[in-house]
Amino acid sequence: MAPADAADAVERGQRVLLLEAAAIRRVAERLGPSFADALRLLAAVKGRVIVSGLGKSGLIARKIAATFTSTGTPATFLHPVDSLHGDLGVVGRDDAAVLLSKSGASDELFGLIEQLKRFRVPIVAITGAPDSLLARQADVVLDAGVTEEACPETLAPTASTTAALALGDALAVALLEDKGFRRDDFAVLHPGGSLGRKLLVRVRDVMLTRDVPTLRPDRPMRECVVLLAKRRGTVAIVNDQGALVGVVTAGDLTRLMERTDRFLDTPVADVMTRAPKATTPDALAGTAIGLMEKHGIMALPVLDGGETVVGMVHLHDLMKAGAA
Repeated sequence: MAPADAADAVERGQRVLLLEAAAIRRVAERLGPSFADALRLLAAVKGRVIVSGLGKSGLIARKIAATFTSTGTPATFLHPVDSLHGDLGVVGRDDAAVLLSKSGASDELFGLIEQLKRFRVPIVAITGAPDSLLARQADVVLDAGVTEEACPETLAPTASTTAALALGDALAVALLEDKGFRRDDFAVLHPGGSLGRKLLVRVRDVMLTRDVPTLRPDRPMRECVVLLAKRRGTVAIVNDQGALVGVVTAGDLTRLMERTDRFLDTPVADVMTRAPKATTPDALAGTAIGLMEKHGIMALPVLDGGETVVGMVHLHDLMKAGAA
C-alpha cells in the first residue's frame, strides 16, 4: 500500500471512530431521569432480564445479556421470532425485558411484546426513535438515537448499534454498583478465565504454614542468618505471645554486614524493620502482590486477623499459583 493510500485508510478509520465516539457523547448528554427509572425497574427484578432485538440489534442484545449475567444480573437473550415458536417458556412473571430496536418499528418484536404484556413483564426500550410504537409500549424508554451512521449512505447500522451497546453497558455497570458486586463475585462467575483464577487465589492457598521462620527480638543475628538462608530471605520477629513486632530480610543482613564485622552478635531488635507490612489468610493473592510491589518486598508475614503470625507468603509462590 502506497503511503498516500495508507494515510487515507487511517483517516477513514479515524473518521468512523470519532463519529461513533461523538454519537455516544450525545447519548450521554441526553441521558435523564428515564435512566434512573430503568435502573430501579431492573434492580427490582426477582427473576431474569430478558433481552431481545432483531438483526444487528439482536447481536447487541446478546452482548448486553452476557454483560448483565457476568456482572451479577441474571439475564438471557430471547430471539423475538423464536419466542413465538416455543422459546417463550423462558419468560417468567418475575422477569423484566430490555428490547432493542433502532427504528422501534420492527414487526417481529410486537408479537413478543404482546406476550410480555400478557405476563405483565415490565419493558425497557432502547431505541433510536423515542416516539415509536415500541417506545409507546414500553414502561421506560432510553433514547439511543444518532444523527448519522458511520457507514456511507447509512447502509449498515454502526453508530446506532454502538450507542445502544454503550447504553446497555451503562445499565449493567450501574446495576453492578447498586448491588455492591465485587471483584470476588466476578471471580466466582468467571472461574475459567485468567482474571477469575487470579481473583480466586487467596493467601491461605499459597502461604507457608509449616516451619514458619520466626525469632525473638533478643536473639543474636547468627540465629537469624541461618533462618534467612533456609527460608527464602525473610524472618518474622515475634514477641513471647507470637505477635509480630518486626521482620528481618536478606537486605537487612547485607546492610548490617556493610556496617560492621561483628554482625553475628548484633541483637535482632537492632536490625529488624519495625511495624512491617503483613497480610491475612483470607486476603486476595492479588492484593498481597500489590502490597509487595508497592513496598519492594519479597515476602509478607501472614497474621490471624490480630497480630499472631500464622504463616509466611512469598512472591515467587504467588506468581507460581497464577495470581500475578
